[in-house]
Amino acid sequence: MKSLFNTAIAITAVAGIITTSTSCKSGADKSAKKDSAQQTVATKPVPGTPIKYDSSKRYIFLTWDDSPQPPGTTNCRKIFHEEGVKSTFFAVGFNQVGPFKKRLIDSIRAGYPEVLLANHSFSHGFNDKYSTFYSTEKTDTAFNDFMRNEKDLGIGVKIIRLPGNNTWASNGKIHGQKAENPLIKKLDAAGYKIVGWDMEWSQVPKAKAPKESVEEMLAKLNQKLDEGSTNEANMIVILSHDRLFEKQQYADSLRKFIQVLKKDPRNVFETLDHYPSVQNK
Repeated sequence: MKSLFNTAIAITAVAGIITTSTSCKSGADKSAKKDSAQQTVATKPVPGTPIKYDSSKRYIFLTWDDSPQPPGTTNCRKIFHEEGVKSTFFAVGFNQVGPFKKRLIDSIRAGYPEVLLANHSFSHGFNDKYSTFYSTEKTDTAFNDFMRNEKDLGIGVKIIRLPGNNTWASNGKIHGQKAENPLIKKLDAAGYKIVGWDMEWSQVPKAKAPKESVEEMLAKLNQKLDEGSTNEANMIVILSHDRLFEKQQYADSLRKFIQVLKKDPRNVFETLDHYPSVQNK
């Protein structure tokens, strides 16, 4: 509990929000502090504010699905924060059970620009029943599942990752596994940006553990960027899941992966609101 609170304070401090206060000796002091606080909040970046790309850089988007799943979520956030890299957490509403998980989601939402909260549906595709979730008959129900998640979790960006499906959609341009699916078309028409992935740090079957080694992940990442085989040139979206990094040995692997990437001056870590198909509205 204490570590989550400290992490949330540290992240909001990075974002430029004043989170503590002291007693004022006079009305003038109160007024001055109020003005100062208002000015500080006004300078806080807003999700979706465009950035300018540098063609000499390689943009890395760390995207973690099925949040919140502590202690994996808290481990990943701690590592991302301590290493000074940006990331995006795709949250699932029915995973937010109890006050601790609610505070965890609250801290992710408040952590921008270091971390971004995005939409992974409320029910995770009707509890992994994908054939039903993506059926024509359930289009409206599935659409409302995303809308419920957005409302319940207070998700402030229209960025979606489909559960169990690698499809991309933005402004009528749709490609991937479900390019002709009516749910995807309805989400796109409503202005949502659907983001898939270029590579995955996958899970060992029936185990909360990453399948690939750090070396395998680094080799795959560099190969894809060098070959230009990602969805966008010089951009790579990495998918993984919070739960894979519960144990210390796997959390250490994640930290090593990031530390090696940071040594290459070409690499820039960003949140998904700055991905081209999302940013270019």
